[in-house]
Amino acid sequence: MAVWDNPDVDLLYEINGLAKEAPTWADHTMEYVGEYGIVFGLVLLGLWAWWRITRRRETRDEAVAGFAGLMWAPLAAAVALLVNIPIRGFVERPRPFFDHHGLEVLIAGKSDYSFVSDHSTLAMALAVGIFMVNRKFGLIGIVLAVAAGFSRVYMGVHYPTDVIGGLALGTAVSLLLAPAAMWLLTPVVRAVAGSPRVGALVWAGAKGGAGDAGAGAEAAASADGRRGGQDGPGVDAAAEPGTRRGRGRDRDLAA
Repeated sequence: MAVWDNPDVDLLYEINGLAKEAPTWADHTMEYVGEYGIVFGLVLLGLWAWWRITRRRETRDEAVAGFAGLMWAPLAAAVALLVNIPIRGFVERPRPFFDHHGLEVLIAGKSDYSFVSDHSTLAMALAVGIFMVNRKFGLIGIVLAVAAGFSRVYMGVHYPTDVIGGLALGTAVSLLLAPAAMWLLTPVVRAVAGSPRVGALVWAGAKGGAGDAGAGAEAAASADGRRGGQDGPGVDAAAEPGTRRGRGRDRDLAA
């Protein structure tokens, strides 16, 4: 054990010690990735998931549910950050570099409270929101969220428990409030999907799939119905003699 005899502080020094041994370019890369890059990557991941939903879902209802779930992801992140405001004010934990000397602090100017990590909260809320819509993309997002938390400790601006608390808070908000959020968002998204102008943002149709076949069959049935209504009974009456004549010719050929 280190001289601090505190697992949280020990791990802080172990992870932050990597920054001291790394070259300058690696520290600058980690600084950018940890501060902006991972969140930007999660946004791109959410946009990719949205593209797949609008193009590959077989029915409009499936697309509506998926789109509403993706809408909840950034809203969950915003709610989680708001929840964190009173938590930080209640705990009032200073940043680690105020109490522990010898840390390699890569980002200056962080003077607010440390617990819990906003970046970890934001990243995990986005990742879990994506996971509820697309598991493959969601797992990638969760890995990115954990990497975001690791980078905060690496940069010397958070304790490991700050990061763990942020990951837990983001997960809890995304999961626990999801049913109520979907109940509110689904009717809105369904209305958007029914709009002729912006409906393609939710569902572009099942290209070449059962959705198009079903739509084509419905259109054909409607067209036949309209033609039948316009032609009237005279068409059927005219068709019957022709049918009889055709059968007569068939009998003659058979003879």
